[in-house]
Amino acid sequence: MQLDKMVVFYKAIGDPTRLRIVSLLKNGPLHGQAIAHKLGLRAPTITHHLKKLKDTGMLYSRREKNTVYFYLDEKKLETMATAILRLGADEMKKQDFFMNDSEQMKILRNYIRKDGTLIQLPSQLKKKLVILSYYVQGFETGKVYKESEINSYVKQFFDDYATLRREWIMHQFMYRENNLYELNPEEMWPLVVKR
Repeated sequence: MQLDKMVVFYKAIGDPTRLRIVSLLKNGPLHGQAIAHKLGLRAPTITHHLKKLKDTGMLYSRREKNTVYFYLDEKKLETMATAILRLGADEMKKQDFFMNDSEQMKILRNYIRKDGTLIQLPSQLKKKLVILSYYVQGFETGKVYKESEINSYVKQFFDDYATLRREWIMHQFMYRENNLYELNPEEMWPLVVKR
């Protein structure tokens, strides 16, 4: 999860009214007026808080005739709530994969041809991270990419674009939502290879 999305999540969940709304929705979907009644607040106040929670992705809504029901996406909530713990784990992982520049260069020479194409993706995790870090730096920070753009970029140096996309996501080099991709900040990467 990207750092800015984590900040938005923790700001949203840091409000007592929003925590109470999440608690209510754990028991099942409710419409806005029911939430307002249970919390003893006015509907416009609840609407404001529901929008903040929806912006994080932990809530979604469905319309049934004239009534909009709000649902808690518990899986997404759990992922977002534990993201801060994974950041700490990623820092530990970085220590496990520390390599000096000459070790990284040796791996790059062994797996990348002179024309820049990838011979194969290494199976050893330490070497794989070097390759993933090297190629992911071809993307711009802050830019959102369509899946087809990711595929086109990877095809320039490797045929199996689906594997590379998946590996970048799994190792937190990139973030994906609704088939849109964005680089995570380097602080979240398990390894940064200087190009």
